[in-house]
Amino acid sequence: MTSTLLPFLLIFPLIFVTSTVADVRAGNGTKQVPVVMWHGMGDCCCNPLSMGSVKKLIEQEVPGVYVHSLELGGSITKDIEHGFFANVNELVYMACIKIKNDPELANGYNAIGFSQGAQFLRAVAQRCPHPPMKNFVSIGGQQQGVFGAPYCIGDNVMCNSMRRLIDMGAYLPFVQKRVVQAQYWHDPNQPDEYKKRSIFLADINNENKNNPTYKRNLLNLKNMLLVKFNQDHMVVPKESSWFGFYKDGDIDTILPMNETDLYLEDRIGLKKLHESGRLQFLAVDGDHLQIPRDVLVNEIIKKYFM
Repeated sequence: MTSTLLPFLLIFPLIFVTSTVADVRAGNGTKQVPVVMWHGMGDCCCNPLSMGSVKKLIEQEVPGVYVHSLELGGSITKDIEHGFFANVNELVYMACIKIKNDPELANGYNAIGFSQGAQFLRAVAQRCPHPPMKNFVSIGGQQQGVFGAPYCIGDNVMCNSMRRLIDMGAYLPFVQKRVVQAQYWHDPNQPDEYKKRSIFLADINNENKNNPTYKRNLLNLKNMLLVKFNQDHMVVPKESSWFGFYKDGDIDTILPMNETDLYLEDRIGLKKLHESGRLQFLAVDGDHLQIPRDVLVNEIIKKYFM
């Protein structure tokens, strides 16, 4: 889903840090745990009004921290394009390679994903345990997918093409392999088709073939924080940000996480994380990604990145 530049433009002033040195150490003499970020649809790694601003804010609040904002494709243009058109499994693989090859991350890292970047980073945690992800923050992620046309700001070629292809059929093989948003499309009226055809979301949620390493790797997290926006009009249903979703065959009923099969059968370790106190929830008043600066600082950065 879109990472929506406007909310960050409205909420964050540009934050300038006079000096940030990666090897500065925390007050207790230990090196700060680095942070990896993954942006959402329509955004890129380094836009100064969105991810660039968040990166500077983290660096400002955690002196000396190293922040790696993922850029996939070798250029800003390709990074934006890959938010719409790509095979998500290939993007996750590319991210894993970048993380593994970054010497600053060798001893582990914290991770924060925005919108669709959140479920993509969860896939990194499940598939690529080395180096280890420690704390994982999902901001407005679609952890159980979406059942509603993704909203793009403006009338542009990428948005319109994505919409047309999903309208043709999200589970058609050529759409699944090419349209990013189709790969986390979750149709509650066609649960069997979703499980059979979804090449990304159904896999990382262990909907078909159970992959025990996904659960084992996710359980290595120190904490997982799920952020939901109470007036979210882009994540449909908004409860997906907390692993809730429509009941199969009944779009009038939304099941909370702890009533879903994903949780009850503990397919990926959510139940164990929850029972051990390592799965936390944060509800924010506002539309998609409209997170106030003080919430980002006090409820996320200071609690999970320091």
